[in-house]
Amino acid sequence: MQLNGYEKLAALQGLSARYGCAWVEYDEKIAQPLPVLNQLGLEELKELGWFPWSIAEDRATVITCQPGPELVEEIKKRLGVGQVDFLVTLADDLARIIEHNQDLNPGFPFPAGRTPLARVRTYLAGRRSLLAHYRTLLAKSRTGLAFIRTGISCLTMALLFLRLLGGGWLLFLEVPLMVAGCVMVFDGIKWYLPARQLKARLPVCADTGASGGSTVLTVANVEDFPLFRRSPEVPGAHQLRRGWTSLSPVMRRRFLASDRTDFAEERTVLACLRTRMAKARTGLAFVRTGIAFVSLGLALIRQFPPSGWLALDLGLVTVGVLMISEGFLWYFRGRQAGVAGAASVQQSFLAATIWDSFFPHGHFPPGPNSSQLTLPVRSHDLPGIWATTGVALERTVLGERRNVMARLRTIMARGRTGFAFIRTGLSLALIGAAFVLFFGTDSLAWNVGNGLMVAVGLLLIGDGLYWSLPAEKTRRQFPYCYGDFEISIPDYGVPARSWRKAVFSHD
Repeated sequence: MQLNGYEKLAALQGLSARYGCAWVEYDEKIAQPLPVLNQLGLEELKELGWFPWSIAEDRATVITCQPGPELVEEIKKRLGVGQVDFLVTLADDLARIIEHNQDLNPGFPFPAGRTPLARVRTYLAGRRSLLAHYRTLLAKSRTGLAFIRTGISCLTMALLFLRLLGGGWLLFLEVPLMVAGCVMVFDGIKWYLPARQLKARLPVCADTGASGGSTVLTVANVEDFPLFRRSPEVPGAHQLRRGWTSLSPVMRRRFLASDRTDFAEERTVLACLRTRMAKARTGLAFVRTGIAFVSLGLALIRQFPPSGWLALDLGLVTVGVLMISEGFLWYFRGRQAGVAGAASVQQSFLAATIWDSFFPHGHFPPGPNSSQLTLPVRSHDLPGIWATTGVALERTVLGERRNVMARLRTIMARGRTGFAFIRTGLSLALIGAAFVLFFGTDSLAWNVGNGLMVAVGLLLIGDGLYWSLPAEKTRRQFPYCYGDFEISIPDYGVPARSWRKAVFSHD
């Protein structure tokens, strides 16, 4: 039950009279050095119900709710002192004193401290680095698949020359083309295979659901593979945050640390979705490589009568069909990531920003709650404390800007994936149309196959346009794609309009 000022004073005076010692209430200045706190264990002090006010030589002054002989002996044993003096306080104030030394806001669990949250952000940064490594491997594999397609072009020319013109002096041209083609195909496969092993290693792109600081992001299983989870909602957290203008600088910095951790999680999820879209683009490159195999095999079968070369032609078609099948499997999974990425970006842009909390007077209309219309800084506040809070705010705002750019990168990755759809669709449609123009329409079975290739190709082109055109519109709307990028350099000793700016050129 929340006591008003008079009730709290009466309760404290009653405790003081009962135990014959002075009383104290919660104050952010009540703190102990970190080595002392680590040695004592703050969670255990919560259960035991005491906190050291001061320790000097052989004497300790301790804050508690219920002084007693047993507690004296426990404190002497833990602190290694010969004499213990007590200060009494209310249970709620004692909990807040301990939570403040844990770097926690009222009622929050231990993982909500700024140090545990920084640890979570470190593991999230590690996850993003791992995903960047995966995207590099996937880009390398797409280069390898380009090698393979180039090698197939060389092999195609060599086989056509050999089957149309025979050997003889042309072997000086055919053999180097065939050797170059085989080397390129072999080298491309070496580049591709490491990326294929990523199939089972990509993490799930799961967002635990940021809640504006009312829940805490935690990390587990760090020795093997970090798993990120969210705590249950902290009772009273929403109400605490809504009273932002009445919070102390320290309490605000704790919420800002939670915001930065939530931003880091969003960036990690978006990086995961971009990695899956890169995997889809690699799969489509695989499809195009398979199309090259199939088209070469079918062209040779239709152009030349059955002979000893038929086994090679059928082998090319079989390998191509297998590659197309696996590539489309990658495509469908990557398409799901693209849909999830677009939905995540749209949802994030509708969410509240840090400014809605820190400067509510600029976001809320006038109403009966006058605290929503007051500035977050008061005349008697110390500049140093608010400068530290201002730096925390600046880091949080920069984190939000990074998230905006991460959302933009996700939309751009979706657009690039759409262009990969278009390239793959064009390959299929053009090969189907080329077969019709070159071989005619005499065979019903071949006509069905050609029509199927054209239809699937047009479907992919339409899907690619559906993905790429909105990305192009987004690119034109965002200033990050063109021009210079400015970041303000905060100096909390002067007005914000006097801050200098760091300009980063796009060149």
